[in-house]
Amino acid sequence: MCGIIGYTGSDAAVPVLLDGLKHLEYRGYDSAGIAIQTDAGLTMIKTSGKVDNLAAKAAVTEGLEGVCGIGHTRWATHGTPNDINAHPHMSADGRFAIVHNGIIENYLELKKDLEKKGIVFASETDTEVIVQLLAYYYDGDVRRSLMRTIRRLEGSYAIAVLCAEDPGTVYAARMSSPLIVGLGSGENFFASDITALIQHTKDVIDLEDGETAEIRVSGVRIFDRYGAETKREPRHILWDIAAAEKGGYPHFMLKEIMEQPQALQATLEPRIKNGRIHLDEVELDMAKFNRILITACGSAYHAGCVGRLVIESLCRIPVEVEVASEFRYRNAVIDEKTLVIVISQSGETADTIAALKEGKEKGASTLAICNVVGSSIAKLADQVIYTWAGPEIAVATTKGYVTQLIVLDLFAVWAAEKLGRLDEKTYGKLVKEIRALPSKAQRALDLSSGVGRLAKSYHEKSSLFFIGRNLDYAVAMEGSLKLKEISYLHSEAYAAGELKHGTIALIEPGRLVVALCCCERLYEKTASNIEQVKARGADVLAVAPESNRKIYGEADHVLQVPDTADLFEPVIEIIPLQLLAYYVALENGCDIDKPKNLAKSVTVE
Repeated sequence: MCGIIGYTGSDAAVPVLLDGLKHLEYRGYDSAGIAIQTDAGLTMIKTSGKVDNLAAKAAVTEGLEGVCGIGHTRWATHGTPNDINAHPHMSADGRFAIVHNGIIENYLELKKDLEKKGIVFASETDTEVIVQLLAYYYDGDVRRSLMRTIRRLEGSYAIAVLCAEDPGTVYAARMSSPLIVGLGSGENFFASDITALIQHTKDVIDLEDGETAEIRVSGVRIFDRYGAETKREPRHILWDIAAAEKGGYPHFMLKEIMEQPQALQATLEPRIKNGRIHLDEVELDMAKFNRILITACGSAYHAGCVGRLVIESLCRIPVEVEVASEFRYRNAVIDEKTLVIVISQSGETADTIAALKEGKEKGASTLAICNVVGSSIAKLADQVIYTWAGPEIAVATTKGYVTQLIVLDLFAVWAAEKLGRLDEKTYGKLVKEIRALPSKAQRALDLSSGVGRLAKSYHEKSSLFFIGRNLDYAVAMEGSLKLKEISYLHSEAYAAGELKHGTIALIEPGRLVVALCCCERLYEKTASNIEQVKARGADVLAVAPESNRKIYGEADHVLQVPDTADLFEPVIEIIPLQLLAYYVALENGCDIDKPKNLAKSVTVE
């Protein structure tokens, strides 16, 4: 979950590294650092806090002149976020500096072995073990010594190495953590994410697990886990730097909320032709499956909860959905008649990768829904549907989530037709409803202009609840998560029918309850639950379709969304809840794009 970058070329390395780290800060912002090859050897500076702190320190530090270096922005896993535990880490002899993303599971064992050999450690991190082990194995050949080192590592890593005795060269290695090499003209790069490189190059090579790279100004060489050189064609990135910039918005999150109509359209555009759904990337015999299992983490899990209800409704196949961190350890009953669907925006979520591997080992067919081309999950799954949401920088996902929903909707209708569950009239109606979602998303944004005013009334609530039934409950979980992760308010989502089974004991005068009322066939049931909390003094904010006028007699405030078919309403009704979370966080003075203790891509357990 850290961000790493490296550069070798003819320009000064420090500005390139600092700029790259700013674009990677969503991956970690506990501390940051850089190491530069200079005429005097390796020079390193690092500091706790954000990249701005590092930039300020670099501006007053002498001896950073050099054209080859590495940088890191950290999300802490081992050791508190301070200057000492910040990356890079340097070997005791000063020959090597490294940056690392991931977790070394056997670091304590390795550390004890090295301490017995007289090596003294300066930090609490697992990463320092790597650099000290590398220095211990060094025999004059950096790549050979690095390969010997990584053979002893257990866990996940994306590593970059500088050696004082090998000027102009950066070495990199990867296992279960993202790492890409950027190819420039008279300069080359590496990073954990293309956002750090896009203004320099659009031609990249994705390192595979077990591979190492030797990156020089003159070119890049890639070696497999056995040390044999391998040739790889680069892929070309189609989007430009503007997609990774704020574009005049105060925060990436607000920009990405506003981009959702366009993101939905980009997801649909190549997949609906002449009134029919074409998932050309999917080749599945749906008739062979007797169940579907969806697994994911966080917001992607909530998308899966929506997907379960849509797929079951249309396909009449039993669907389970489970958090990947639980699924991977429960020895699930899976066989060749099971379709496992994994969902991940980044395609690098550690628990989801493990769940995917578990499904494959048990003989299931696997389908991934993700946003990042060439990601680990995309490569591991039998088949993949890309969401085409574009780069998502804010830690709290918005357009990533809604594009996952619309892919699940497309898949459900496509699969139902393959199974013969839909007549032509129903099929045509469903496709028409899906095609209307981008324009309805824009309408939802237009209807939400008053959310900022409501946030001024609600931002001081210490604890609140979201309630809903069926699909509304699935969306309530995501709405609650959005609020808590960026505003730090305590928020919980409950199935509205469960209120009387304990939760209603927490309802008191002034307690805010957000009631989702978009599932039309269950509206009267949810309205009854609203009456129950109102009778105990709760303030109720409802989300309801424009055509629902009854709700104004039930709730204190109403957020309207355009009328949409029940099955596809979740794509639309989450939008005002995203904006509510945003404006509440804004009122509370929170760091919206980089909420405390969180990072964008969860690449460790």
